[in-house]
Amino acid sequence: MTEKGVSRKLGLDKNALDELARALGKEYVRTNVEDLVCYSYDATATRQRAMPEVVVKASTTDEVATVVKVADKYDIPVSPCGARSGLSGGSLPLYGGIALDTTRMDRILEINAPDLIAVVEPGVVTKRFQDEVAKHKLFYPPDPGSAEFSTLGGNVAECSGGMAGIKYGVTRDYILSLEVVLPDGRVINTGSRSWRTVAGYDLTRLFVGSEGTLGVFTKITVKLIPLPAKVETVLAYFTTSADAVDAADAIILEQGVIPKTLEFVDSICIDSVRGYGGIEIPEEAKALLLVDVDGDPHIVGRERLRVEEACKYNNAFQIVIAEDAEKRNAVWQVRRVISPALFKVAGKKLNEDVCVPRSRMKEITEEAYSTSEEYSIPTACFGHIGDGNIHINFLYEDGNEQQAKVYEMLDRITKKVIEVGGTISGEHGIGTAKAKHLPWEIPPQELELMKSITKLIDPKNIMNPGKIFVP
Repeated sequence: MTEKGVSRKLGLDKNALDELARALGKEYVRTNVEDLVCYSYDATATRQRAMPEVVVKASTTDEVATVVKVADKYDIPVSPCGARSGLSGGSLPLYGGIALDTTRMDRILEINAPDLIAVVEPGVVTKRFQDEVAKHKLFYPPDPGSAEFSTLGGNVAECSGGMAGIKYGVTRDYILSLEVVLPDGRVINTGSRSWRTVAGYDLTRLFVGSEGTLGVFTKITVKLIPLPAKVETVLAYFTTSADAVDAADAIILEQGVIPKTLEFVDSICIDSVRGYGGIEIPEEAKALLLVDVDGDPHIVGRERLRVEEACKYNNAFQIVIAEDAEKRNAVWQVRRVISPALFKVAGKKLNEDVCVPRSRMKEITEEAYSTSEEYSIPTACFGHIGDGNIHINFLYEDGNEQQAKVYEMLDRITKKVIEVGGTISGEHGIGTAKAKHLPWEIPPQELELMKSITKLIDPKNIMNPGKIFVP
């Protein structure tokens, strides 16, 4: 394999399998069809499948390095993976080879409160890590919707975002240092344990979001911040999506509040989760905003009142305040189940995660709804309206005709997003699902520079081939 997309004849060298089994133990080198099938897909809505030829479950940096050295020696593709909860096909083993599972590497190696850092292995589940650092009154803000099962290695590979992005940023903003196994098996360490460094090129940021194409993460050093003393949640109901979008603008621009979270949910999503979790949603609700404010208790109280004022001014007809943890968890569980709940509407779903300048948010949602009406395909919008990251979900049934319509709709929305200065992915990554559209956003010269970096680091093209760039 010397170029992206070049096909290869499947069938691993027996010597390669023997070397892997000796290094890791036969129980962690799987070739039975049951395991291979489990690693042939992720959470991408189109359910694209690609079967590996062997599943390898590493537990240490040395084992990962050994696996990659064997792959380099025998010219075998390697597709790193964790919980396989990604939404862009990033972990699919498109050219067979090795599915390198790092979920056994699940230790929190260090929580250093004085330095406000922690060191973890890539298989640590995001929510588990957040809960552990909270015991030290510390906070790890990146909060993807999959936090209860996604792993930190996957979060770093995709540069995951989540609910708290508007105030606290995304995964890249909390990664200080990485231990990485390169495609030839060498182990490098990027960055520093210090919060600030300008020594040399910023290799850490190069690897964050690289989707497994440049190496395998084996240790991750993250920065932490003090846990906010108080959080309150405002749930505001509206009769139109336009009013909810205007209220979101007013919270930030007129009231001067940067909330922890500022989430938008439209009518299709509301109908999908109605009755879930004991939260009674009014029948007349056609849109809602879900807003968290956090910080010092006195500041939280004042900011919450400002959020309420912005919502009332923009025609919110009912506002619910959740101050204690139990009520807040009930409200947020409803938000977290929206994506799977949308399967009530249709048997298939294509979930996009476009991001646009905040001032163009209403324009993009209106474009999504008008396109939906034109093609007679239900389209649901929800997501992180505070920083312009909206999830547009095309809901359709099996069959070539509807699927063709959906991909036409996707092309149309994508062109509009790029036209207004947006991006095709705010947090899910490119993987295979968005590779076609990447050249629409990235100019040829810049795209060629990106490709040249992968060729420099991975000249044999064995590291997660077929991702991000169309051949």
